[in-house]
Amino acid sequence: MAVPVLVRVQAEDFDASEEVVRLTNGRTDVGAVVTFTGLCRDEAGRLSALELEHYPGMAEAEITRICDEACTRWPLLGISAIHRHGRIAPGGNIVLVITTSTHRQAAFDAASFVMDFLKTSAPFWKKEHFADGGTGGWVSAKDADDAARDRWDP
Repeated sequence: MAVPVLVRVQAEDFDASEEVVRLTNGRTDVGAVVTFTGLCRDEAGRLSALELEHYPGMAEAEITRICDEACTRWPLLGISAIHRHGRIAPGGNIVLVITTSTHRQAAFDAASFVMDFLKTSAPFWKKEHFADGGTGGWVSAKDADDAARDRWDP
């Protein structure tokens, strides 16, 4: 049976609980659900918002590719990834990854894998909006993000 892979890129907020139900509803073989929700930080009061842009079509394709790769590495029963775009205030949801499996370790590992690759490979760009009214440049990827992704290389 094919593993359900649900990928969305959207401006609208999401509800993690509703998304878990969407992925697991009616399934009695799911023994583990792992969720990761990435939130917008205020950077100690410095930021009023993050502006996220993406490459439409390409972002969804890359996230789907990452999720499909996770499905080949772990015995998953379902996977969902939602990434928002637009202007997001501190405390707002940015990204949600849900993995389901019969056992917990596969779900944990797959969720971590998806986030490590999503953070470095999906075509999204973040611009900072400061609390004082100014704007910053586009946020660059961090070396730590690349190192986290590289740990999955065979």
